[in-house]
Order: sequence, then structure tokens, then C-alpha cells
Amino acid sequence: MEHSLIILLFTVLVLLTTTPGTLSQPSPAVAPTPPGPTNVTKILEKAGQFTVFIRLLKSTGVANQLYGQLKNSDNGITIFAPSDSSFSGLKAGTLNSLTDEQQVELIQFHVIPSYVSSSNFQTISNPLRTQAGDSADGHFPLNVTTSGNTVNITTGVTNTTVSGNVYSDGQLAVYQVDKVLLPQQVFDPRPPAPAPAPSVSKSKKKKEDSDSSGDDTPADASFASRNVGSLRDAVSFCFMSALLGWFYL
Repeated sequence: MEHSLIILLFTVLVLLTTTPGTLSQPSPAVAPTPPGPTNVTKILEKAGQFTVFIRLLKSTGVANQLYGQLKNSDNGITIFAPSDSSFSGLKAGTLNSLTDEQQVELIQFHVIPSYVSSSNFQTISNPLRTQAGDSADGHFPLNVTTSGNTVNITTGVTNTTVSGNVYSDGQLAVYQVDKVLLPQQVFDPRPPAPAPAPSVSKSKKKKEDSDSSGDDTPADASFASRNVGSLRDAVSFCFMSALLGWFYL
């Protein structure tokens, strides 16, 4: 009896170890989902006091542009974010007076298409090229200088400082500024340089001189012809007078 029980238990054990699906199999490892690009507006919302800047980022479409850049580029992005009090310091109606294109340029002017750490400001090359485009003088120049730990920013219209580091992760850097960065191209455009006066070519000048000398020749010839005619008339008059005087003698 005991021998039969042992055989039965052994048989059941063999069946359990050989029958597929009877034992629990370990679950395959699930690869972690790679993190998505950093959401700029959520960072600013979490920091607080950037509601106007967030609204403009969304209304101009720059927020979506930044999301795409962070997703598809390794260069990173640096943002100078004006606080709500910075916008309050603008003249009333300033933002409403801008066209849609100018509002986009204004927001893009606060974005540098590369990551700049706080230590990089010491050695950065001016002018910085922003998302707004041409950084040449009179267009969208943005210059950064440092004095100790103070970072100063000038645009040709605005002079301000970086007042805080909002966020930094090696790809995205967000710095708070005390004033809205007003680009010179929008708020103080310089008049275009006057076009240079057209130069007169040597061949054209030579031709004009030749024409003027040719014009004098007929006048001189006519003057000489009139003088000869007058002399001839005087001689004829004297001859006729002499002939009449001889006839009456």
C-alpha cells in the first residue's frame, strides 16, 4: 500500500513538471518608457508668476515649437522668462499694439536655440542669436555681460538682469528676468541707410563733354559768318558812295 502511494505521488510530480502551462512562468521584462521632452509651460506654471508669458507662448505657437525642438534636437534651449510684474511695467497697450508677427518675434526673442548654463555666461560670445533671427545691430541683438555673479542683458531698448534660475536639466535652462526683453527691430527700428549717389561713368562723362563741344562749333561758325557778311556790306556801301560822288563832280 505504501509502495503504491509512493508510485502515485511520483507520477503526479512527473506530470506537474513536464506538462506545459502547469507551472507559473516568469513575466517578460517590460522596457521602461523613455521620458518625453520637457514641457516648458508646465515648468513655468509650477514656478508661478509667469502667467502672461505662458499665455503668449501658447497664443503665438512658440510653446509647440519649443516642444518639437526639445524632442528632435540635442542642442537644447535657453529661455529668459519675464515675470508678470515685468509685463506690468510695460506701457499700457504695448502688447495689443503689436501685430501677430511682432508678438511671435517678441516671444522668440526670449529664446536662445542652445543650452546655456549659468557658468557659460562668463564666456559667451555676443551678440547671442535668438529664435527671432538676425542678431546684427539694429535687428535682434541680445548682449550678455557679467559682473561677479550678476548677469546683465541689453537689447538696445531694454537693460535688465537675470534675477533667478527657474529650471535647468542640461537640455533646458529657464532664467527669470526683471524686464521684458524688447527687440530693437520691433520697438526702435533704425531707418535704412541712404542709398549711395549713382556715380557717372567716365565714358558717359566723355560723351557729354564731346556733345557740349560739338554744340559750340555751329554757334562759332554762325558768328563768324555774320561778321564776314557785315564787312562785305560796309565795303559795298563805301564803293557806291564813292561812285555817286564821282558822278556828280
